[in-house]
Amino acid sequence: MTKTILTVDDSPSIRQMVAATLRRGGYTVVEAVDGVDALARAGSHDDVALVLTDQNMPNMDGLTLTRNLRADERYARTPILMLTTESSAEMKASGKAAGLTGWMVKPFDPKTLLAVIAKVLN
Repeated sequence: MTKTILTVDDSPSIRQMVAATLRRGGYTVVEAVDGVDALARAGSHDDVALVLTDQNMPNMDGLTLTRNLRADERYARTPILMLTTESSAEMKASGKAAGLTGWMVKPFDPKTLLAVIAKVLN
């Protein structure tokens, strides 16, 4: 059975690149444009195996999205990865405190992204 990944990014071009990479990796992809959209989509999909989110987005950032998902029993143990241009130690510490599973910095290498996701899901 194909695993479903919810990918969240306000940049259409980045979101398309990430989604294409994930589909080539054999995953089903649900796309969201920001944290608010992601929460709505997470609420309507009960099969999301992993969430991949950007940090800097309008309406709701990735850390706030992570906190909201962690408060939802259905997503309390779902892996959540941050894919962002942010790389400071302070931001990473905030991500860990929010409940992130991991952190990747853009630009991303498609092979590395798929390898990290496979490792997290297995």
